[in-house]
Amino acid sequence: MSPEERNVMRQRESLRRETIKRETDAALRESGLHLNPQERAQFESRYFQERRKVEQTLRQQIEAERQKELPELIQQLKKEFQIDQPAKSPATKPAQSPNSKN
Repeated sequence: MSPEERNVMRQRESLRRETIKRETDAALRESGLHLNPQERAQFESRYFQERRKVEQTLRQQIEAERQKELPELIQQLKKEFQIDQPAKSPATKPAQSPNSKN
């Protein structure tokens, strides 16, 4: 990996951590809890663990939905392109070179 790619990866990871930190702080505020530093660290850790589980579940649900819908999409596209193919085939000519003189 090039130095630029590594730097981009570091920046993305840093941004991701900042986002999670902000969201964790917001969740703590919304909970109304007033925790000491040790409890806060535990809360943040558990929030992150549970959030990861939720995100994994959502990814699985989205992938399952995608897999259900893809066959129908493929069939729809197949029909569209089969209809278009016969109409285009006779009308299309092989491309001529701009230098050819006819």
